[in-house]
Amino acid sequence: MQVIAKLRYYRQSPRKVRIVTDLVRGLDPSEALAQLQFANKRSAGPISKLIQSAVANAKHNFSVEEKELYIQ
Repeated sequence: MQVIAKLRYYRQSPRKVRIVTDLVRGLDPSEALAQLQFANKRSAGPISKLIQSAVANAKHNFSVEEKELYIQ
């Protein structure tokens, strides 16, 4: 099963956001949040908020454990 979360209406160039998303792609959520905490980019904040929201939605709506999730 796939849980999808989207970051919409964020005003920054996609190229700059893609640098941060490539940094966390393939990691589990706790590792990704740790990486984003020390990333010195403006889009790291909204991306970490998006990951936290996706994890909360997966737990609440689909009863999925956090250890089973990863960033795609």
